[in-house]
Amino acid sequence: MLRFSTAGESHGESLVALVSGLPAGVPVDQEFLSRELWRRQRGYGRGGRMRIERDTAHILSGVRHGKTIGSPIAMTIANNDWKNWTEILPVEEGDLSKHKAVASPRPGHADLAGALKYNFREARYVLERASARESTARVACGALAKLLLRELGVEVLSHVIRVGKAELSRPAQWEEIVALSQKEEILLNCVDAEDEARMKAEVDAVLRTGDTVGGVFEVVVHGLPPGVGTHVNWDERLDGLLAQAVMSLQAVKAVEIGRGVTAAESLGSTVHDAIGYEGDDEDFTRFSRDHNNAGGIEGGISNGEDVLVRGYLKPISTLRRPLASVSFETREPVKAAYERSDVCVVPAAGVASEAMVALTVARLVLEKFGGDSLAELQRNYQGYLEQIRAY
Repeated sequence: MLRFSTAGESHGESLVALVSGLPAGVPVDQEFLSRELWRRQRGYGRGGRMRIERDTAHILSGVRHGKTIGSPIAMTIANNDWKNWTEILPVEEGDLSKHKAVASPRPGHADLAGALKYNFREARYVLERASARESTARVACGALAKLLLRELGVEVLSHVIRVGKAELSRPAQWEEIVALSQKEEILLNCVDAEDEARMKAEVDAVLRTGDTVGGVFEVVVHGLPPGVGTHVNWDERLDGLLAQAVMSLQAVKAVEIGRGVTAAESLGSTVHDAIGYEGDDEDFTRFSRDHNNAGGIEGGISNGEDVLVRGYLKPISTLRRPLASVSFETREPVKAAYERSDVCVVPAAGVASEAMVALTVARLVLEKFGGDSLAELQRNYQGYLEQIRAY
Protein backbone atom coordinates (compact mmCIF):
# COMPACT_ATOMS: atom_id res chain seq x y z
CA MET A 1 0.00 0.00 0.00
CA LEU A 2 1.17 3.51 -0.81
CA ARG A 3 1.55 5.41 2.46
CA PHE A 4 2.92 8.80 3.39
CA SER A 5 3.49 10.85 6.51
CA THR A 6 4.85 14.26 7.36
CA ALA A 7 6.60 15.81 10.35
CA GLY A 8 7.86 19.23 11.30
CA GLU A 9 6.63 22.58 12.55
CA SER A 10 6.04 25.90 10.84
CA HIS A 11 9.14 27.53 12.36
CA GLY A 12 11.16 24.39 13.03
CA GLU A 13 14.41 23.46 11.35
CA SER A 14 12.79 21.57 8.50
CA LEU A 15 9.77 19.64 7.30
CA VAL A 16 10.06 15.90 6.81
CA ALA A 17 8.17 13.77 4.27
CA LEU A 18 8.16 9.97 4.10
CA VAL A 19 6.61 7.95 1.26
CA SER A 20 6.57 4.16 1.10
CA GLY A 21 5.00 1.72 -1.32
CA LEU A 22 6.10 3.22 -4.64
CA PRO A 23 7.27 0.53 -7.04
CA ALA A 24 10.87 0.41 -8.20
CA GLY A 25 11.85 2.10 -11.43
CA VAL A 26 9.72 5.26 -11.33
CA PRO A 27 11.76 8.16 -12.76
CA VAL A 28 12.12 10.96 -10.22
CA ASP A 29 12.50 14.40 -11.78
CA GLN A 30 13.83 16.67 -9.05
CA GLU A 31 13.13 19.74 -11.14
CA PHE A 32 9.48 18.66 -11.19
CA LEU A 33 9.47 18.35 -7.39
CA SER A 34 10.91 21.84 -7.07
CA ARG A 35 8.38 23.20 -9.54
CA GLU A 36 5.50 21.70 -7.53
CA LEU A 37 6.81 23.28 -4.34
CA TRP A 38 7.24 26.58 -6.17
CA ARG A 39 3.64 26.45 -7.40
CA ARG A 40 2.41 26.02 -3.81
CA GLN A 41 4.26 29.17 -2.78
CA ARG A 42 2.85 31.37 -5.52
CA GLY A 43 -0.43 33.23 -5.82
CA TYR A 44 -1.77 36.75 -5.42
CA GLY A 45 -2.39 37.46 -1.75
CA ARG A 46 0.42 35.40 -0.26
CA GLY A 47 2.24 36.85 2.77
CA GLY A 48 5.81 37.65 3.72
CA ARG A 49 6.76 34.09 4.65
CA MET A 50 6.81 33.11 0.99
CA ARG A 51 9.49 35.74 0.33
CA ILE A 52 11.71 34.04 2.90
CA GLU A 53 11.37 30.39 1.88
CA ARG A 54 12.81 28.76 -1.25
CA ASP A 55 11.32 25.31 -0.87
CA THR A 56 13.37 22.42 -2.23
CA ALA A 57 12.96 18.73 -1.44
CA HIS A 58 16.21 17.07 -0.39
CA ILE A 59 15.88 13.32 -1.00
CA LEU A 60 17.70 11.17 1.56
CA SER A 61 16.66 7.65 0.62
CA GLY A 62 14.64 5.49 -1.74
CA VAL A 63 15.90 7.06 -4.99
CA ARG A 64 19.15 6.13 -6.71
CA HIS A 65 20.40 7.11 -10.17
CA GLY A 66 17.20 9.06 -10.74
CA LYS A 67 14.71 6.25 -10.09
CA THR A 68 12.84 4.78 -7.15
CA ILE A 69 14.26 1.54 -5.78
CA GLY A 70 11.17 0.24 -3.97
CA SER A 71 12.24 1.30 -0.47
CA PRO A 72 10.78 4.19 1.56
CA ILE A 73 11.59 7.65 0.25
CA ALA A 74 12.59 10.19 2.90
CA MET A 75 12.76 13.91 2.11
CA THR A 76 13.51 17.08 4.04
CA ILE A 77 12.46 20.62 3.18
CA ALA A 78 14.46 23.25 5.05
CA ASN A 79 12.74 26.19 6.72
CA ASN A 80 14.89 29.24 5.97
CA ASP A 81 13.08 31.11 8.74
CA TRP A 82 14.51 28.66 11.30
CA LYS A 83 17.53 30.89 11.85
CA ASN A 84 15.19 33.42 13.48
CA TRP A 85 13.63 30.81 15.78
CA THR A 86 16.55 28.72 17.00
CA GLU A 87 16.45 30.25 20.48
CA ILE A 88 12.66 30.58 20.58
CA LEU A 89 11.90 26.93 19.74
CA PRO A 90 15.01 24.88 20.64
CA VAL A 91 14.86 21.11 20.90
CA GLU A 92 16.78 21.24 24.18
CA GLU A 93 15.41 23.05 27.26
CA GLY A 94 16.83 26.42 26.26
CA ASP A 95 15.94 29.82 27.70
CA LEU A 96 12.19 29.94 28.38
CA SER A 97 12.31 33.74 28.65
CA LYS A 98 12.84 33.83 24.88
CA HIS A 99 9.76 31.74 24.15
CA LYS A 100 7.21 33.57 21.97
CA ALA A 101 3.81 32.63 23.39
CA VAL A 102 0.54 32.83 21.48
CA ALA A 103 -1.22 34.60 24.30
CA SER A 104 -4.78 34.64 22.91
CA PRO A 105 -6.40 32.10 20.59
CA ARG A 106 -7.45 33.07 17.07
CA PRO A 107 -11.08 32.37 16.15
CA GLY A 108 -11.21 29.78 13.38
CA HIS A 109 -7.77 28.36 14.16
CA ALA A 110 -6.79 25.23 16.11
CA ASP A 111 -5.31 27.40 18.90
CA LEU A 112 -7.94 27.00 21.62
CA ALA A 113 -9.13 23.49 20.84
CA GLY A 114 -5.52 22.28 20.61
CA ALA A 115 -4.44 24.00 23.82
CA LEU A 116 -7.37 22.41 25.67
CA LYS A 117 -6.68 18.99 24.16
CA TYR A 118 -2.95 18.90 24.99
CA ASN A 119 -3.19 20.92 28.22
CA PHE A 120 -0.89 23.68 26.96
CA ARG A 121 -1.05 27.02 28.78
CA GLU A 122 -0.85 28.88 25.44
CA ALA A 123 -1.04 27.95 21.75
CA ARG A 124 2.50 28.21 20.33
CA TYR A 125 3.01 24.46 19.94
CA VAL A 126 -0.49 24.05 18.48
CA LEU A 127 0.11 26.79 15.93
CA GLU A 128 3.44 25.34 14.87
CA ARG A 129 2.02 22.03 13.72
CA ALA A 130 -1.49 23.17 12.73
CA SER A 131 -0.06 25.73 10.31
CA ALA A 132 -0.62 25.18 6.60
CA ARG A 133 3.17 25.24 6.26
CA GLU A 134 2.80 21.47 6.83
CA SER A 135 1.15 21.14 3.43
CA THR A 136 4.56 21.82 1.84
CA ALA A 137 5.61 18.30 2.82
CA ARG A 138 2.38 16.89 1.39
CA VAL A 139 3.11 18.58 -1.93
CA ALA A 140 6.52 16.87 -2.02
CA CYS A 141 4.87 13.50 -1.37
CA GLY A 142 2.18 14.21 -3.95
CA ALA A 143 4.79 15.09 -6.57
CA LEU A 144 6.10 11.52 -6.35
CA ALA A 145 2.56 10.17 -6.74
CA LYS A 146 2.11 12.40 -9.79
CA LEU A 147 5.31 11.06 -11.33
CA LEU A 148 4.00 7.52 -10.90
CA LEU A 149 0.60 8.36 -12.41
CA ARG A 150 2.26 10.15 -15.29
CA GLU A 151 3.89 6.86 -16.32
CA LEU A 152 0.34 5.51 -16.78
CA GLY A 153 -0.93 8.54 -18.68
CA VAL A 154 -2.82 10.04 -15.73
CA GLU A 155 -2.39 13.73 -14.82
CA VAL A 156 -3.63 15.76 -11.82
CA LEU A 157 -3.93 19.58 -11.88
CA SER A 158 -6.06 22.33 -10.34
CA HIS A 159 -7.50 25.73 -11.10
CA VAL A 160 -9.43 28.34 -9.14
CA ILE A 161 -13.20 28.56 -9.53
CA ARG A 162 -13.95 31.41 -7.10
CA VAL A 163 -12.32 33.98 -4.85
CA GLY A 164 -14.76 35.72 -2.55
CA LYS A 165 -17.75 36.61 -4.73
CA ALA A 166 -15.81 36.62 -8.01
CA GLU A 167 -16.43 33.38 -9.89
CA LEU A 168 -15.26 31.69 -13.08
CA SER A 169 -18.00 32.42 -15.62
CA ARG A 170 -17.50 29.44 -17.92
CA PRO A 171 -16.32 25.82 -17.89
CA ALA A 172 -12.56 25.29 -17.96
CA GLN A 173 -10.99 23.08 -20.61
CA TRP A 174 -8.25 20.61 -19.71
CA GLU A 175 -5.80 22.24 -22.12
CA GLU A 176 -6.32 25.59 -20.39
CA ILE A 177 -5.61 24.05 -16.98
CA VAL A 178 -2.40 22.51 -18.34
CA ALA A 179 -1.35 25.89 -19.72
CA LEU A 180 -1.97 27.50 -16.32
CA SER A 181 0.34 25.00 -14.62
CA GLN A 182 3.16 25.93 -16.99
CA LYS A 183 3.01 29.70 -16.48
CA GLU A 184 5.95 31.46 -14.88
CA GLU A 185 3.74 33.97 -13.08
CA ILE A 186 0.81 32.77 -11.01
CA LEU A 187 -1.83 35.23 -9.84
CA LEU A 188 -5.02 33.42 -8.90
CA ASN A 189 -4.69 30.39 -11.19
CA CYS A 190 -7.88 31.08 -13.11
CA VAL A 191 -8.24 30.08 -16.77
CA ASP A 192 -10.14 33.25 -17.74
CA ALA A 193 -8.20 36.55 -17.63
CA GLU A 194 -11.24 38.75 -17.03
CA ASP A 195 -12.56 36.55 -14.25
CA GLU A 196 -9.09 36.46 -12.70
CA ALA A 197 -8.99 40.26 -12.72
CA ARG A 198 -12.26 40.32 -10.77
CA MET A 199 -10.80 37.80 -8.31
CA LYS A 200 -7.73 40.00 -7.90
CA ALA A 201 -10.00 42.94 -7.10
CA GLU A 202 -11.60 40.85 -4.33
CA VAL A 203 -8.17 40.26 -2.79
CA ASP A 204 -7.26 43.94 -3.09
CA ALA A 205 -10.47 44.95 -1.30
CA VAL A 206 -9.89 42.73 1.73
CA LEU A 207 -6.20 43.65 1.86
CA ARG A 208 -7.15 47.29 2.35
CA THR A 209 -9.39 46.43 5.30
CA GLY A 210 -7.06 44.01 7.08
CA ASP A 211 -9.34 41.07 6.32
CA THR A 212 -8.89 37.74 4.50
CA VAL A 213 -10.82 35.99 1.74
CA GLY A 214 -11.49 32.36 0.80
CA GLY A 215 -12.76 30.66 -2.31
CA VAL A 216 -13.17 27.48 -4.31
CA PHE A 217 -10.62 25.45 -6.28
CA GLU A 218 -11.14 22.47 -8.54
CA VAL A 219 -8.77 19.50 -8.88
CA VAL A 220 -9.01 17.56 -12.14
CA VAL A 221 -7.78 13.99 -12.66
CA HIS A 222 -7.34 13.50 -16.40
CA GLY A 223 -6.80 10.15 -18.09
CA LEU A 224 -8.06 7.85 -15.32
CA PRO A 225 -9.85 4.78 -16.76
CA PRO A 226 -13.11 3.33 -15.45
CA GLY A 227 -12.85 0.96 -12.51
CA VAL A 228 -10.70 2.71 -9.89
CA GLY A 229 -12.39 2.56 -6.49
CA THR A 230 -15.32 0.32 -5.61
CA HIS A 231 -18.90 0.28 -4.37
CA VAL A 232 -18.54 -2.82 -2.20
CA ASN A 233 -17.30 -1.29 1.08
CA TRP A 234 -17.95 2.15 2.52
CA ASP A 235 -14.28 2.93 3.16
CA GLU A 236 -13.11 1.93 -0.34
CA ARG A 237 -15.26 4.32 -2.38
CA LEU A 238 -13.22 6.69 -4.54
CA ASP A 239 -15.44 9.69 -3.81
CA GLY A 240 -15.31 9.13 -0.06
CA LEU A 241 -11.55 8.75 -0.04
CA LEU A 242 -11.06 11.89 -2.14
CA ALA A 243 -13.40 13.88 0.09
CA GLN A 244 -11.47 12.86 3.20
CA ALA A 245 -8.13 13.58 1.55
CA VAL A 246 -9.05 17.11 0.46
CA MET A 247 -10.97 17.92 3.64
CA SER A 248 -7.86 17.04 5.65
CA LEU A 249 -6.11 20.14 4.34
CA GLN A 250 -5.98 23.20 6.52
CA ALA A 251 -8.94 25.61 6.03
CA VAL A 252 -10.92 23.33 3.68
CA LYS A 253 -14.46 23.22 5.05
CA ALA A 254 -16.39 21.44 2.27
CA VAL A 255 -15.66 19.11 -0.64
CA GLU A 256 -17.77 18.60 -3.77
CA ILE A 257 -17.57 15.92 -6.46
CA GLY A 258 -18.78 17.11 -9.85
CA ARG A 259 -22.04 19.01 -9.57
CA GLY A 260 -22.60 17.82 -6.03
CA VAL A 261 -23.87 21.11 -4.58
CA THR A 262 -26.22 22.23 -7.35
CA ALA A 263 -27.35 18.65 -7.97
CA ALA A 264 -29.07 18.69 -4.58
CA GLU A 265 -31.51 21.33 -5.81
CA SER A 266 -31.98 19.96 -9.34
CA LEU A 267 -34.14 17.32 -10.98
CA GLY A 268 -32.64 13.93 -11.76
CA SER A 269 -33.36 14.41 -15.46
CA THR A 270 -31.00 17.41 -15.51
CA VAL A 271 -28.27 15.94 -13.30
CA HIS A 272 -27.47 12.42 -14.45
CA ASP A 273 -25.14 11.99 -17.41
CA ALA A 274 -26.87 10.20 -20.28
CA ILE A 275 -24.92 7.23 -21.65
CA GLY A 276 -24.05 6.71 -25.31
CA TYR A 277 -21.91 4.30 -27.31
CA GLU A 278 -19.88 6.25 -29.81
CA GLY A 279 -16.24 6.33 -28.77
CA ASP A 280 -13.33 5.18 -30.92
CA ASP A 281 -10.54 2.68 -30.37
CA GLU A 282 -8.35 5.31 -28.72
CA ASP A 283 -10.77 5.78 -25.82
CA PHE A 284 -10.80 3.64 -22.70
CA THR A 285 -14.25 2.41 -23.70
CA ARG A 286 -16.75 3.22 -26.41
CA PHE A 287 -19.34 4.08 -23.78
CA SER A 288 -19.64 7.85 -23.41
CA ARG A 289 -21.43 10.51 -21.33
CA ASP A 290 -23.16 13.62 -22.67
CA HIS A 291 -21.99 15.65 -19.65
CA ASN A 292 -19.79 15.12 -16.60
CA ASN A 293 -22.10 16.23 -13.81
CA ALA A 294 -21.06 13.15 -11.81
CA GLY A 295 -17.49 14.41 -11.73
CA GLY A 296 -16.08 11.18 -13.17
CA ILE A 297 -17.32 8.98 -10.32
CA GLU A 298 -20.45 6.82 -10.16
CA GLY A 299 -21.14 4.47 -7.26
CA GLY A 300 -17.72 5.16 -5.76
CA ILE A 301 -16.00 4.02 -8.99
CA SER A 302 -14.25 6.09 -11.67
CA ASN A 303 -16.26 6.01 -14.91
CA GLY A 304 -13.61 7.18 -17.40
CA GLU A 305 -14.53 10.87 -17.43
CA ASP A 306 -12.31 13.47 -15.80
CA VAL A 307 -12.57 13.24 -12.01
CA LEU A 308 -13.59 16.66 -10.66
CA VAL A 309 -13.06 17.49 -6.98
CA ARG A 310 -13.82 20.95 -5.61
CA GLY A 311 -12.55 22.24 -2.29
CA TYR A 312 -14.22 25.10 -0.45
CA LEU A 313 -11.62 27.08 1.43
CA LYS A 314 -12.56 29.34 4.31
CA PRO A 315 -10.72 32.68 4.74
CA ILE A 316 -7.43 32.44 6.63
CA SER A 317 -8.13 32.82 10.36
CA THR A 318 -5.17 35.09 11.16
CA LEU A 319 -6.33 38.66 10.56
CA ARG A 320 -4.31 41.87 10.58
CA ARG A 321 -7.44 43.36 12.13
CA PRO A 322 -7.91 40.71 14.84
CA LEU A 323 -11.25 39.48 16.13
CA ALA A 324 -12.28 39.36 19.78
CA SER A 325 -10.69 36.68 21.92
CA VAL A 326 -9.71 35.92 25.51
CA SER A 327 -6.31 35.95 27.20
CA PHE A 328 -5.06 32.46 28.05
CA GLU A 329 -3.55 33.81 31.24
CA THR A 330 -6.15 36.23 32.62
CA ARG A 331 -9.32 35.06 30.80
CA GLU A 332 -10.01 38.75 30.14
CA PRO A 333 -11.29 39.96 26.74
CA VAL A 334 -8.47 40.84 24.32
CA LYS A 335 -7.85 40.86 20.60
CA ALA A 336 -6.75 37.57 19.01
CA ALA A 337 -3.02 37.02 18.51
CA TYR A 338 -1.54 37.99 15.16
CA GLU A 339 1.07 35.95 13.34
CA ARG A 340 2.47 36.85 9.93
CA SER A 341 -0.17 35.64 7.52
CA ASP A 342 -1.61 35.57 4.00
CA VAL A 343 -4.68 37.34 2.63
CA CYS A 344 -5.68 34.68 0.08
CA VAL A 345 -4.31 31.16 -0.38
CA VAL A 346 -6.87 29.59 -2.72
CA PRO A 347 -4.36 28.82 -5.54
CA ALA A 348 -1.88 27.32 -3.04
CA ALA A 349 -4.64 25.20 -1.49
CA GLY A 350 -5.43 23.90 -4.97
CA VAL A 351 -1.84 22.75 -5.45
CA ALA A 352 -1.83 21.07 -2.03
CA SER A 353 -5.09 19.36 -2.93
CA GLU A 354 -3.58 18.12 -6.18
CA ALA A 355 -1.05 16.33 -4.01
CA MET A 356 -3.71 14.75 -1.81
CA VAL A 357 -5.79 13.68 -4.80
CA ALA A 358 -2.73 12.25 -6.58
CA LEU A 359 -1.70 10.29 -3.48
CA THR A 360 -5.22 8.89 -3.11
CA VAL A 361 -5.56 7.90 -6.77
CA ALA A 362 -2.04 6.44 -6.88
CA ARG A 363 -2.78 4.30 -3.82
CA LEU A 364 -5.94 2.89 -5.37
CA VAL A 365 -4.19 2.29 -8.69
CA LEU A 366 -1.42 0.34 -6.94
CA GLU A 367 -3.96 -1.65 -4.94
CA LYS A 368 -5.90 -2.56 -8.08
CA PHE A 369 -3.07 -3.29 -10.47
CA GLY A 370 -0.15 -4.22 -8.21
CA GLY A 371 3.47 -4.56 -9.18
CA ASP A 372 6.77 -4.26 -7.33
CA SER A 373 8.36 -2.55 -10.34
CA LEU A 374 7.05 0.09 -12.71
CA ALA A 375 7.36 -2.35 -15.62
CA GLU A 376 5.18 -4.90 -13.83
CA LEU A 377 2.61 -2.24 -12.95
CA GLN A 378 2.49 -1.00 -16.54
CA ARG A 379 1.96 -4.55 -17.87
CA ASN A 380 -0.93 -5.10 -15.48
CA TYR A 381 -2.40 -1.70 -16.26
CA GLN A 382 -2.20 -2.15 -20.02
CA GLY A 383 -3.81 -5.58 -19.72
CA TYR A 384 -6.73 -4.02 -17.89
CA LEU A 385 -7.10 -1.27 -20.52
CA GLU A 386 -7.26 -3.96 -23.22
CA GLN A 387 -10.00 -5.69 -21.24
CA ILE A 388 -11.98 -2.44 -21.00
CA ARG A 389 -11.59 -1.67 -24.72
CA ALA A 390 -12.67 -5.19 -25.65
CA TYR A 391 -15.81 -5.08 -23.46
